[in-house]
Amino acid sequence: KIQRADGFIIQTGDSGDADQHGFRPEKGKPVRRIPLEVGIRGRKEALYSETMDEARLIGQEVKIPFQADGTISMARAEFDDDSASSQVFMFLFESDMTPAGKNFLDGRYGAFGYVVDGAKFLRKIKEGDIIEDIKITSGLENLINASS
Repeated sequence: KIQRADGFIIQTGDSGDADQHGFRPEKGKPVRRIPLEVGIRGRKEALYSETMDEARLIGQEVKIPFQADGTISMARAEFDDDSASSQVFMFLFESDMTPAGKNFLDGRYGAFGYVVDGAKFLRKIKEGDIIEDIKITSGLENLINASS
């Protein structure tokens, strides 16, 4: 179910109960957190648990920039880099708000893909709408099961 659709992002996922703020694998267990991960062009290793600003890597290019409608990223608390849990957002690109090379999301949020089919419908999505199906079309071999 879409929780936010404001012309800038479309956010969905399981936020858990109001006091949990994320996914708990079992009752009584802590909320599962996913650390911030930012891939940087020219670097073999990704940057973890800090933004590019915090790491003083300003001006470097991310591997998956927020430069198109449907850029997909983990949602997290604004001032807690490692607070992502069970919500994602799809970015809606506006050249006036996010000019090339000056996007304030690049390096601060970890984008991991793009909507490739149906992107033309993104701007029609409203709060309360339901996403019935998502299919990974490439990169599935890079998905790591947390239990392994």
